Amino acid sequence: MKLIQYFSIILTLFVLTSFKPHHSRSFRKASPYSIIIDKSDFELRVYDEEGWYATYPVVFGSKDPGDKLFEGDKKTPNGTYKIILKKIHPKWSNELLLDYPRPENVELFNKRKQEGLIPAKAKIGAGIAIHATRPQEEWTVDKFYNWTDGCISLKYSEMKDLYDYIPVGTIVTIQP
Repeated sequence: MKLIQYFSIILTLFVLTSFKPHHSRSFRKASPYSIIIDKSDFELRVYDEEGWYATYPVVFGSKDPGDKLFEGDKKTPNGTYKIILKKIHPKWSNELLLDYPRPENVELFNKRKQEGLIPAKAKIGAGIAIHATRPQEEWTVDKFYNWTDGCISLKYSEMKDLYDYIPVGTIVTIQP
């Protein structure tokens, strides 16, 4: 009998010390996924701990795979970011917000501004996200029609799938 009680206590302690609330940032487990967005191939690739997991076709704001220079240039920034928020947008539903601009983006923006590569009154911008098309506009992805202001857009029907399994904290690399 004592052996069963001993194992019961050990099991209870294991369960209690293993529990980590999903809402607490300090206890959040690192995402088992990572995302690579390849602007030249119009692809968003998801990787898990075992390797390649899924690929989705995407579009952007500009066909120019160069780095975002300033707010309003319709370019998608290059670099490595983190998903910081999952939300429902009133126009295109599911949205994964990235932590753009990061300190390195601000530093590069200021340097380019000092060098006169961008207008003196330009702003860096914000609000870069991975989001869906509107339901009736999935054709924009099929035809590689870049329509966003710098975000990454998936088909409405495919974004729900991505949104359901990608957690906040997932690393996203955007490459030209």
